[in-house]
Amino acid sequence: MTPKKIKALQRLIQNPQSFLIIGHTNPDGDAVGSCMALGLFLQKLGHQIAVVMPNAFPDFLKWVPHQEEILLFSKDSKKIEKLVNAADGIFTLDFNALSRVGKEFQNLLENSDKPFVMIDHHLLPDDYADIQFSHPEYGSTAELLYVIIDELEQTNAIDKDIASCLYLGIMTDTGSFKFPSTTANTHRVVANLMDAGIDASLIQRNTFDANSFSRLKLLGKAMENLTLMKDCNTAYISLSEKELEAHDFQKGDTEGFVNYGLSIKNVNLAAIFKEDLHLGIVKISFRSKGDFDVNVFARNHFNGGGHKNAAGGKSELSLSETIKKFRALVEENKMSLNEAV
Repeated sequence: MTPKKIKALQRLIQNPQSFLIIGHTNPDGDAVGSCMALGLFLQKLGHQIAVVMPNAFPDFLKWVPHQEEILLFSKDSKKIEKLVNAADGIFTLDFNALSRVGKEFQNLLENSDKPFVMIDHHLLPDDYADIQFSHPEYGSTAELLYVIIDELEQTNAIDKDIASCLYLGIMTDTGSFKFPSTTANTHRVVANLMDAGIDASLIQRNTFDANSFSRLKLLGKAMENLTLMKDCNTAYISLSEKELEAHDFQKGDTEGFVNYGLSIKNVNLAAIFKEDLHLGIVKISFRSKGDFDVNVFARNHFNGGGHKNAAGGKSELSLSETIKKFRALVEENKMSLNEAV
């Protein structure tokens, strides 16, 4: 965190202005949590804010403080276009390439002459932000945002609602604090959030214990489809569009499913493949342990990326051809996967 960037941010927010805060497509807990936390924080400083997501977020995040105020570009594009034009600055959180908001929204943002602030923890950021806080060493954008607020000497502004949003982002993007990106600083930040009055147990329950019956049945189908490549220390799950529809699939229903594969003893690489015939793609999530870099793997082979041990991608091949390609690549990386931990 360079003092120069902090001072630039201080200058931008020192007087009451109007800001737009944007998360990525298919927003997760870190995107929703960090965006809402920043929005509530800036409001306390006297700014007018609007929090925007490209599309809807999962039902299990509907408990988040003030989430009902979030605007969706998929529903209110005209209104959001006016907000972009009227804003004094635009914050983008939990992504580092404007392509992550969808083509139409991307075009709108690329044509804006407003100052951009990027706050993100993914690798290889694009160069669109005037003020760029890009720190892959943090396990979540929410933790990075807390550190920025601390550098601004404004942690006294963090109330229970802001703290709850930050905790959500940290909790979900660290896998409830079990991913390697969890550090001593992560726990120090969480301790401070608890001191701010959050109910950590309630947040956990609201996020993870709000399953629909159909989601659990879908999990059963995912476990039925779980495949183990024992010699390559790899496991994967596949779900066809027909299987998803048969279980009343809703956005966010497969969140965390990939981690079941990674929980198998000696497995160092796990993946889940979800068929989307409407978009003509297979959506993929990767997780790994140790030194096997799924960010590089996804970027090189599946038009994706993310973090060293957690990444996403997509394939325009059929579901069966995508899995065939994946299995061949796994065989090629067999030695690395057997030595990953």
